[in-house]
Amino acid sequence: MKFEIESIDNKARACTIKTAHSTIQTPVFMPVGTVGAVKALDATDLNTLLKPEIILGNTYHLYLRPGDQLVKEQGGLHNFTRFSKSFLTDSGGFQAFSLSTNVKIEEDGILFRSHIDGSKHKFTPQKVLDIQYNLGSDIMMILDDLVALPATKERIINSIQRTTKWAEESITYHKQCQSEGKGLNQNIFAIIQGGTDKEFRKISANELCQLDYDGFAIGGLSVGESNELMYDTVEYTTPLMPKDKPRYLMGVGTPEDLIENIYRGVDMFDCVMPTRNARNGTLFTSFGKVNIKAARYKNDRNPIDSNCGCMVCQNYSRAYLNHLFRAREITYFRLATIHNLYYYLNLMKEAREAILEKRFEAFRKEFYAKRS
Repeated sequence: MKFEIESIDNKARACTIKTAHSTIQTPVFMPVGTVGAVKALDATDLNTLLKPEIILGNTYHLYLRPGDQLVKEQGGLHNFTRFSKSFLTDSGGFQAFSLSTNVKIEEDGILFRSHIDGSKHKFTPQKVLDIQYNLGSDIMMILDDLVALPATKERIINSIQRTTKWAEESITYHKQCQSEGKGLNQNIFAIIQGGTDKEFRKISANELCQLDYDGFAIGGLSVGESNELMYDTVEYTTPLMPKDKPRYLMGVGTPEDLIENIYRGVDMFDCVMPTRNARNGTLFTSFGKVNIKAARYKNDRNPIDSNCGCMVCQNYSRAYLNHLFRAREITYFRLATIHNLYYYLNLMKEAREAILEKRFEAFRKEFYAKRS
């Protein structure tokens, strides 16, 4: 992986990440393709209408179904899904924690039962990397010990210690595998923990950033804390991270969250919000959110957003989207998802242009002014 900083405006950064499969310009939002598909879309929609340079897949889900060995036999995620650009796969730890029953955190990994059939499994630092080697993703996240907030100081300290231990094991194992010819085109990111306590974040960041990782993520946020606490934690943490490597904030969030955390120095984001909200009838626009199922849109001939260049806004009215949603027509899910993801991806492009032109603060103010 090659990483280059092209412009810094205050703390906001415009960078380029080159993997074996694509050139990613940051700030970047990664659409979530949990089981190898962005819900309601296929690779043709992605490649022709939205054109993301990277999407996210989930190790937990792909391991359970269809199985990482099958994906490997099918030529890895790129060949299996026909999405030829980059994949980031997360470690699956969050899903094991949140979806499974009888989860048990042990010193060497996470014991859990499948949410599908109740079968027993164990994720270790080595196991999740082996799964991701089979998936063939461009960026692999390592196993970390996630803490739901609020949490006791003792629990957070244990999380930091365990996360550092697993990170040391993961990088050693990855280097060993690469020396044996495995995962040569795959990159590896560590995940900083510590809750919203600044001293704990400092400990975790200092321990992890000494290790030879390709990039670093901020984990354990957007799990119950307020927005203000999240922003303060990110603002404190990003200066502790290497300047010459990508910074990834996991699982965040709203358009406002993206703008605020770009402002604080984050490069990469992912979240299910644009796709999930699309399916539930909430559409994102330059002037705020639209609840398309509302009765007032029944005869509205306007596009979702007159400032939007997506295929949906160029061709269909609010009335049509309102009708499709109320009729429970499956076509609605595709059109709404295309619009919401286009909005998110375009917002990142506009933010990047503003950073390159040293006007991000004005862009940020304009972003909020449109919403008022």
